[in-house]
Amino acid sequence: MNDIAVQQVFSDDDELQARDSAESIREHIVEIVSDSGEGAQKCGQTFGIVGARMGNGVWTVEIIPAEIQPPARTPDGASGIRIRLGEELMTNMGNEANLVVAFNEQVLRARIASGAYNSKTIVLLDNMWASDESEDIRTEYSEALAEFTDYGLEVHELPIQEECLKIVPDPRKGKNMFVLGMLSHIYSRDADKALDEITKIFARKSEKIISTNHELFKAGYLFAKENIEHHFEIVGKAQTDKSMVVMSGNQAVGLGVMASGMEIVAMYPITPATSASHYLADDFHRVGGFVHQAEDEIAAIGFAIGASYAGKTACTITSGPGIALKTEMISLAAMAEIPLVIVNVQRGGPSTGLPTKVEQGDLLATLFGAPGDSPKVILAAATISDCFHFVALSRKLAESFRIPVILLTDANLATGVQPFERPDVTCDWFSAPVDQSSWDESVLAYDWDEETGLSARPIPGMRNGEYVLTGLAHNRNAKIAYDTTSNQEGCDMRSRKLAALGRTLNVPEIHGDPEGDLLVVGWGSTLGTIEEATDVARENGHKVSSLHLRFLSPMEPGLEEIFKRFKKVMTIEINYSDDPKAPLITDENRRYAQLAQVLRAHTLVDIDCWSVVSGHPLQPGNISRVIIDHVTEIEGGK
Repeated sequence: MNDIAVQQVFSDDDELQARDSAESIREHIVEIVSDSGEGAQKCGQTFGIVGARMGNGVWTVEIIPAEIQPPARTPDGASGIRIRLGEELMTNMGNEANLVVAFNEQVLRARIASGAYNSKTIVLLDNMWASDESEDIRTEYSEALAEFTDYGLEVHELPIQEECLKIVPDPRKGKNMFVLGMLSHIYSRDADKALDEITKIFARKSEKIISTNHELFKAGYLFAKENIEHHFEIVGKAQTDKSMVVMSGNQAVGLGVMASGMEIVAMYPITPATSASHYLADDFHRVGGFVHQAEDEIAAIGFAIGASYAGKTACTITSGPGIALKTEMISLAAMAEIPLVIVNVQRGGPSTGLPTKVEQGDLLATLFGAPGDSPKVILAAATISDCFHFVALSRKLAESFRIPVILLTDANLATGVQPFERPDVTCDWFSAPVDQSSWDESVLAYDWDEETGLSARPIPGMRNGEYVLTGLAHNRNAKIAYDTTSNQEGCDMRSRKLAALGRTLNVPEIHGDPEGDLLVVGWGSTLGTIEEATDVARENGHKVSSLHLRFLSPMEPGLEEIFKRFKKVMTIEINYSDDPKAPLITDENRRYAQLAQVLRAHTLVDIDCWSVVSGHPLQPGNISRVIIDHVTEIEGGK
């Protein structure tokens, strides 16, 4: 197809939109799966951004293999992305996909095994492997097709590779834009917006590269128009009157750092937190910030503590293994009462665990992973908007209470993309200028208020403000003191700050009725899934409500009273707990999910739990079944 023909078609608005025969839908789930390095994630992210710009609700989840460069054409090497888009706000990845584009047949096997598809899923499969020069590959391809037919998938074999070869010599560097064009026609996307996004992606490349990718997109669009019978249009829009931004959780954290007024981020690269540093490295200097890539996790937090001690609260971003290495330094910040912000983008564990997969496994480690008593504030972001706003909140809390603040996100939020209301910049986000006025010599370095445990902080450079900074036990005058009275008072005052902060928190809102048979409690990125599943149970006549916690230390108030209004309370989490029906497991030795353990101790209420460590985000359909099973059991015992 020559450039003139392409331009003629794309200059005709009727041809461009082509909506006359489109089937109206309220929402769809699309997956793009491939080997690593074929650009499926960039294709899906762009597709999601275009949907958000068109006013649709969007949620994306990246499909990332555990290895950096896994073997090609293997189920374990499945890489890609899931995009859920529709007329309403999307808060989770949904259930089984409606349509999937696969660059080879083997990666589909992994997704089928994880329950990503059902018998109604449409599969658009690159057929290049049917004629591969290797007989083994041809056999694998035909055998897989037979399996897919038995499973009930609607498979369409397409010459995607062949079509891309007409434009580029290596389709691995372009097939994703061809597929973006296909999907843009299938879902009646605004092609101009998609072309704009492609231009942004390759803005730092040559005009020829931009032009080639535009050509690939247009070719894919026209190919789908001429060869693919499926054609959909999303009715309605999720947002119409608000200015929105679209970004991932890690980008939101990076933007939150800049908006908070913090000027230093020190970190060591670690999956899945690294992209936050990439985002900051591109733009932080524009607002006077500095990204320090340390030689290891311990050096990163040491650098951040030093910067914070000097008067400008700093941030360090990491994941679970990094938290383990930073533990001693977190305790130092707690003992010395130095403000510090730590972002923990959780991943699967233990040890190196599942580096690219989601888990909520670090709650107990952040709460209790310390020698002795080491109070700290712990927040859990539940949305991508939270990832932005909670960074500024963390800085303010760290400075107000002279305490380390840990913000928990996870791999689901880190790589997920969602539109949220554009924040209005406010001076309240920013830190005050460093105070260099003279220090009142009558005020001790740790002049704790007996009721709140709070004290003013001398900043280096303040005349008469010199004091000893130490991780050893010390008294109000910062003098090292091992006597019983001083140590007890120091522990009391550091802990009392959490009580003082807790008094300022609001009672959490209940999603649903204030009383009933079952209350489901969650935290972190499971918010949308739990609320959607709860709504399904309520629509089926069950007395179910949910509650989501964002403050985990100190705990939000009123929980015991809320729990008493329900016959049963249970948590749903993505971390390990024993199946009560498993061999050798009894009521006495059963291990509970992490939030369930904390809530049982906090409220003395017999709280149940359900949790998995599958490495995948929760699907609302599965959680609906779990909720209905539990509430049906309660109803049967009336």
